[in-house]
Amino acid sequence: MSDWAGQAADSVEKVVVLVRDRAVVPAQKVSRGIVYGLLAAAFLVPALILVAIFVFRLLTYIPGGGAWLAYLILGGICVLGGTLCWAKRGPRLDLRE
Repeated sequence: MSDWAGQAADSVEKVVVLVRDRAVVPAQKVSRGIVYGLLAAAFLVPALILVAIFVFRLLTYIPGGGAWLAYLILGGICVLGGTLCWAKRGPRLDLRE
């Protein structure tokens, strides 16, 4: 008589490992990506705002310029960024279907 209890335990272990590899591991990777992405956004968004404020304040000290030059330069950068985003947009989805 063979060791059926050991074979049954091995079969159960194989099924558990298979389910874990196909369900739990991808879910862990996705959740880690979401958490790290939110953490990076929580640091980068305030940092970008502070850098924009610093650049604006720095541009106001240009001789012969003033605040209007700072507004012109940063406004031009924002317009170019918006134009780039507008050019890269995808086709419009029709949600009525």
